[in-house]
Amino acid sequence: MKRRPLFWLQLGFTLFICLFMLVPVLLSCLAGITNNAFIGLKSGLTLRWVEQVWAMYADTVWLSLLIAICCLLLVTLLGVPAAWALLKLPSRWASRIEECLLLPVALPGLATALGMLLIYGHLHWLRGSWLFILIGHVLFTLPFMVRPVLSVMRASHLPQLEEAAASLGAGFWQRFFSVIIPNCRNGILAGAFMVLTLSMGEFNITWMLHTPLTKTLPVGLADSYASMRLEIGSAYTLIFLAMILPLLLALSWISRFSQRPAKATPATPQESH
Repeated sequence: MKRRPLFWLQLGFTLFICLFMLVPVLLSCLAGITNNAFIGLKSGLTLRWVEQVWAMYADTVWLSLLIAICCLLLVTLLGVPAAWALLKLPSRWASRIEECLLLPVALPGLATALGMLLIYGHLHWLRGSWLFILIGHVLFTLPFMVRPVLSVMRASHLPQLEEAAASLGAGFWQRFFSVIIPNCRNGILAGAFMVLTLSMGEFNITWMLHTPLTKTLPVGLADSYASMRLEIGSAYTLIFLAMILPLLLALSWISRFSQRPAKATPATPQESH
């Protein structure tokens, strides 16, 4: 089948955009495994920069992973019921509450963090804990869970399904876990993608709220680029990608697996009659 010129134009434009996005990341990662980033591959390959970064910043890696996973769990526990409550509210009130939920996203992260410091900064046990950063991440990422879940709920006509289940005698929790959750599963997975990546890479709020003992991956990455060799910062980028990519691939696999249609069970001879 002969391809039209428009197809090749679209393919070329898509490849150009992909290269525009991926080439800087690949070059940065390559600089982290070369002896001299300014000379390039001619200087030879080495893992000493990665080993040096891991020796200095391993704690930031595990802390970022802990905060991201806790943020995902909390946002899921808060976001799904919040989306269901918005679906049940009158549209006028629901739209106003959605606008309020989007405020932490619309405002600069530094402004959100400053507001948290003014309100909760006097709580020294919280100020010096990673829980303070976790609260900031939850505030920032919650809309990214509520919006996709709410969109899927609206498209699935969940109020009618819930009413049908209630008419058959199902209680609230039975309806919630057997009707609501399965029907908005795709929205939950889409929100989980965004929440996890945003929490792992969030810098503005984290930079304002962190202490020397609660430094995360993005803050450590900025410090390494600002105060050390280029190879150190590039090796840090390589470790960052090594942490985030397996999580994204796992979520992608879960999403594809959940959308796979169930196989029909073959009927037995007795059932066929």
